Formats: sequence, C-alpha cells, structure tokens
Amino acid sequence: MSALDATQAALAAEHAAVYGYGVVGGRVDAGRRAEATVAYEAHRARRDALRRTVRDLGGTPVVAEAAYALPFRVADPAAAARLAAVLEDRVAGVYSDLVRAAEGPQRREAAAALREAAVRAVRWRGSDVTFPGLAERV
Repeated sequence: MSALDATQAALAAEHAAVYGYGVVGGRVDAGRRAEATVAYEAHRARRDALRRTVRDLGGTPVVAEAAYALPFRVADPAAAARLAAVLEDRVAGVYSDLVRAAEGPQRREAAAALREAAVRAVRWRGSDVTFPGLAERV
C-alpha cells in the first residue's frame, strides 16, 4: 500500500469516527460527555491534517459520506461507550497501515495517532488489547 493510499484510508476512517462520535455524544452518560467531546475534537483535527497531507502527496482528499452504517444499535450509554471503543479500534487499524506505509514525520504522526486511538479505546472499553491496531487482523 502506498503512503497516499494509506493516508486516504486514514482520512476515510477519521470521517467515520467524527460521524460516530456525533452519535456517541448524543447517547453517552453525562459524566463521559466531556471525554466524548475531546475525542470528537481530536478526530476532527486529525481529519483536517490528513486532508492537507493528501494534498501534499498529490492526491484529492476523499470526502465524507452523508451517513455511516453503525455496527450495532446505539440506544443507551453502554452502547455509546462500546461504539466509541469500536471507532477507536478501527482508527487504530488504519493508522497501523499508515505507520507501515509512511516514512519520516508522517510515520511519527501516524504512530502518535495509533497510540492515541489505542489509549482512548482502552478508556472506553475498560480493558486493552495485546496489539492495538491489529485486533481485527488476528
């Protein structure tokens, strides 16, 4: 996978995460709403940076979908927290691909994004995974 393709995949995942956190924020417990807001803003910032990176690599940034299918029904705070963990796991997966495809500063940024997603997933899930970013590939 080229660096441009991996960056586009990360951008698409960030679009989906921003959408998903809109759902999380509407259903999560009031005590975790600030955490959801921080994650939402972090994903928006990463999304915006990835748009610039795609342009710098000579590509046209993928656009967000009008809506995204959720992996399950999110009707209560527990489901919202589960969704947040799933979103972070998915983002970590694409950033692990970007770490492999990129070099230099872009690789460092991808590794930082992978680490941040893994930490947020642990907070939402309440437990960790052995290899963040690779859980869906095992």
